Parts: sequence; C-alpha cells; structure tokens
Amino acid sequence: MADLFLKNKKYLMKYSEALEYKKEALKKADQSVLRDYHIIITPADTGESAKYIEDFSKKPDDFNDSSCKKYCSNDEYEVVSFRKEPEE
Repeated sequence: MADLFLKNKKYLMKYSEALEYKKEALKKADQSVLRDYHIIITPADTGESAKYIEDFSKKPDDFNDSSCKKYCSNDEYEVVSFRKEPEE
C-alpha cells in the first residue's frame, strides 16, 4: 500500500512544479510526440481534469499553462499527454 501512495504522490505537484516538469518533458520529447500529442498541465482531481481536458480539446489555442488553475480546487496538478485530434 505504501508503494501505491508513493507512486501517486510522485505525480501530484504544485503548479510551479508541474510547469517545470512540463518544460522538461517538452525538451526531452521526440518531434513525433510534439506533433501528435498535447502535453498539458491538468488538475490532479479526476473530475476536474476530465472537465479541463474536455474544454481544452474544443479550442486548444484558447488555453495556456495557467488556464488549468481555474479548474483546480486543491492546488494539486499533474502533467498528462493525449493524442491530438486529426485536423480536418
């Protein structure tokens, strides 16, 4: 059980930590990952994250890194990636 807690805790970050983590992830990412995936900071809470990703997916250009703060109730974040929708 302690391992599970540590694994989950490892990915929960304050906003400033998540921002640094994202910057590092972008530096290390392969060009195909950058082209095909969004790498974003989201609230760690599952419901808040789902709402943020849903809204982000509709108009990604309307969002920036700090946009996630409006969706977060507890100042815990994580960095996630998901496949971009094909452009029409």
